[in-house]
Amino acid sequence: MAEGKKKYRFLFIQPFQLSTGGKFVDRYHSGELPQEQRLRMEYLNIGHLLEDVDWDFHGGPTPPYGDWAVETREEFSHVAAARLPIVREACESGKYNAIILLGGGEPGFMASREIARKYGIPVTSCAFSQMHIATMLGNKFSIIDFTEVHNMFYYDLVVRHRFTDRCASIRNINFYHGRPGYEDESTIDEERDKALRGEPSEAVERAVKEAVAAIQEDGAEVITFGCSDVFWLQSFLQKRLGELGWEVPVLEGYSCAIVLAKLFVDLGVDASGLKFPSERPKQWRRKKIF
Repeated sequence: MAEGKKKYRFLFIQPFQLSTGGKFVDRYHSGELPQEQRLRMEYLNIGHLLEDVDWDFHGGPTPPYGDWAVETREEFSHVAAARLPIVREACESGKYNAIILLGGGEPGFMASREIARKYGIPVTSCAFSQMHIATMLGNKFSIIDFTEVHNMFYYDLVVRHRFTDRCASIRNINFYHGRPGYEDESTIDEERDKALRGEPSEAVERAVKEAVAAIQEDGAEVITFGCSDVFWLQSFLQKRLGELGWEVPVLEGYSCAIVLAKLFVDLGVDASGLKFPSERPKQWRRKKIF
């Protein structure tokens, strides 16, 4: 954690934590790495955003379904419920003035906002933050994501956050997390490690192809990402699109969630008590309209 008393006091919470050394464990989801690396600071350009932040990092709950990364709706539901006690404990501690939920699928986000509103603490997450910021930069955004299952989970997030008229498309590069029964697949973390070593990566090539198609065919003016395990593509994709002459912002969720959390703290707001009412609100509405 950064030293000294600073304006922003943030807690980052991962969606899940896996055992170190497991067969299907990516090291960024285990306790193997220091918290700076687990926040992916060695390849995401977020260090400058944390210079004025005192921050802590929580690895998230241990998933009950097994020792591999979330992919299905069932698995997301498990970790969403397990993350809520961590959020409540953080709010009750009085140590933080914002909470940032890591993970592109943002499990438990809405319930976390409901919990934190009672304490006046804003909660941000990666999908929510990317979508809002993207719509301030262009008319429409597209999402680069991996796996058909995660695409459709993320599709629901676009609907939930009411961006169906601003989302041009979700583009699938079709890589997966390691999981039982599929040991012969090339995984997204293997592609990440290749790219970070300066080696050719098929994931980068697919991302460039799909981003260009999103711009030319779907009308995207901003590119965002789905799962946080594809956020590493941001710098590679921004560079390649620039080389091709496309002046298009490429966003990743960690930066967007940090910036939005700072904005909420600066404005002194968290969430509307009408969207997230208390158990016995003093005022209530007879009718809710769409």
